[in-house]
Parts: sequence; structure tokens; C-alpha cells
Amino acid sequence: MTAPATLRIATRASRLARAQAQTVADSLAAALGVETDLVPITTSGDRSSAPLTEIGGQGVFVGAVRQAVVDGAAELAVHSLKDLPTGSDERVTLAAVPVRENPADCLISAGDRPLDELAAGARIGTGSLRRAAQLLARRPELAVAPIRGNVETRLAKVAAGDVDAVVLARAGLARLNLLSQVTEELTFDQMLPAPGQGALAVEIASSSTSLAADVAAVLDDPATHAAVTAERALLAGLDAGCSSPVAALAVTAPAGLDLPADSATAQLVLTGLVASPDGCRVLRLTTCGPAADACRLGDRLAQQLLADGAGELTEAVVP
Repeated sequence: MTAPATLRIATRASRLARAQAQTVADSLAAALGVETDLVPITTSGDRSSAPLTEIGGQGVFVGAVRQAVVDGAAELAVHSLKDLPTGSDERVTLAAVPVRENPADCLISAGDRPLDELAAGARIGTGSLRRAAQLLARRPELAVAPIRGNVETRLAKVAAGDVDAVVLARAGLARLNLLSQVTEELTFDQMLPAPGQGALAVEIASSSTSLAADVAAVLDDPATHAAVTAERALLAGLDAGCSSPVAALAVTAPAGLDLPADSATAQLVLTGLVASPDGCRVLRLTTCGPAADACRLGDRLAQQLLADGAGELTEAVVP
């Protein structure tokens, strides 16, 4: 066993982030026989209430946590994978992507009204352009109210009547034991998730190769890893980030799907979506390919979306 006696795990300081990191800590402690210690870190994204498009995108939740690993203040960092920038950082390695939680989005509304029964003009709170665009594409008569804050803060806005409903990731609600609050789990036809939604990323210093191998053996789920690789390759291929309404979901091809004759290896079905911020234009395409070629699969679908005009939609977003 090459892991140190105590593994320090850097994480954002929110209750959800600590709950996510604790699941990683518990798995490593049980498998490697080590002690674990969470190192909570307040990031620049946590300190600001401004929209993500104004403060630097999802990377604002990652930098300080990642830096703790680079500086030696922690051996591992645990992130929500959807927060990772698509660009590489040679100082760290993505050692593991554990089994993914259900990546669906959920609606929580006053009066437990599902999406299709909300009154015209109902205010839906979300800080996500991806969610806003898909909501407006389905229900253009709704009003989107930009909000930020942790899960509990957003739920409190519904209870206080500040908004009529909010849309939140099911994974976060599950990890906080708040699924009882859900009015409706949105289907992937209603709301395609963000690339990497529901998955965690475990990063380690690039120099810690032995520890990386130990962590990968305990935590990494090849099917989840391949799926999020395809989704993030699509995002990178579009040259888009949190300032663009982009969604993606890759799943293992279901039994009975009509696949090419040479598809003896595991296959992924990847769906990508790009929308205008107002939801008036939505591009949605699906492709299939080998899980072992996930990165190329994502890039190929990105190029197909660009050929259909996705670039015009992402450029329409004001930075």
C-alpha cells in the first residue's frame, strides 16, 4: 500500500461539497486502511454572488481547491466534475471518476406543480444559462429569475415566495438527503444535463503516480469515466463553457440498439444540445461510438453541431 497513513482531501467548504468529499474519504478509508481528513476551502466562486459569467465560469470553484494539492496542503482534491475547466493542468492528474449519480435535473415548486402545469409568468430560479434556455424553449411564457447560492438557499427562496420554483441537480439533492423536496424529476427530453453533471472528479498531484494508481483502483468507474470524457470533449470542441447554454449526456448503449456490425466493444450513445439564451433556437444531435474512443466521439459531435450553426448560438451570449 503506497498511500500515506492519513489522506488529506481538499474540497469546497459547502455542505454539499463536503458530503461529496466524505463519500470519497469513506471509500478510500475502507479500501486502503488509512485515516482521512477533509480540508475545506472557500473559493472565489463561493465568496461572490455575481453570475458565473461575470466572475470567470466554473473554474472559479476549482482553482483554490486544486492549488491545495499542488502546494502539498492535501493529497487529493474532490470536485463536482461539471465544474472542471476543459483545459488541462499539467500540475494535477484526474486519478478517478467514481460511479455517477443520476445526472437528471429536478424541479422544486410551490404547491408541487410540475413544469407543464406552472402558470404563465411563473418565476423559475436558476443561475444556469443551460437550464434557462431549455426551460424557455419548452415554456416561453415562463420568467427566469437569475439566482445563485447553495442548495438550501435556493430551496429557501421557493419557501419564502421569492420564486415560484427552482431547478436543481438531482445528484446534489440525493447527496444531501433532500429528494423529498422534489416536485418532478425532469426527463432528459425536457432538460438535458450539463456535461459531467452528477459525477465527481478526484485529482492528485501529477508527481504522485503511486497514489494515483491506488485511488484509481478503489474509485474509478470506467463506464462513468468514458461517458464524462465524451461529454467534456463535446464541450471543448464547441469552445464553450458556463457562459453558453450547452448540454450533453453520454450513456452506455442499451440492449437492442441498432449498432454497426463491428461494434463488439462497449458503445456510448452521446447526445449534445446547444441553444440560444432565449430558447428560441435549439440544436440537438445524437451519435454513437466506442467507449474506448470517447474523446473523439465528443469532438465529432461538436463538429456536427458547429456545422449546423452552434457557433452562432454560443457567440450570441454576452460574456
